[in-house]
Amino acid sequence: MSGKIKYTDEPLGDLKVISDFLPRPEELVFRDEGVKVTIALSKRSVDYFKGEARKHHTQYQRMIRRLLDAYAEHHSQPSSARSTRTRTKLARTG
Repeated sequence: MSGKIKYTDEPLGDLKVISDFLPRPEELVFRDEGVKVTIALSKRSVDYFKGEARKHHTQYQRMIRRLLDAYAEHHSQPSSARSTRTRTKLARTG
């Protein structure tokens, strides 16, 4: 900035107090416990995730981890809360 800022004594107008919507600092550093595993995936799957990761400017391993987390979360819910589509389909074909 090249010049000085000149402040004036003008009325502030209508001021509103807003509630604090930001997370607490300890909520920002929370991270799920990670466990390192070795897994062999198909080349086709890895190539797919690498391509998608490039498109979305992220890491392919992070995408795979989030997919597995979403799958585990969905299937750890009580069965009445989940979709019955697969079970119904299996019942018809079985």
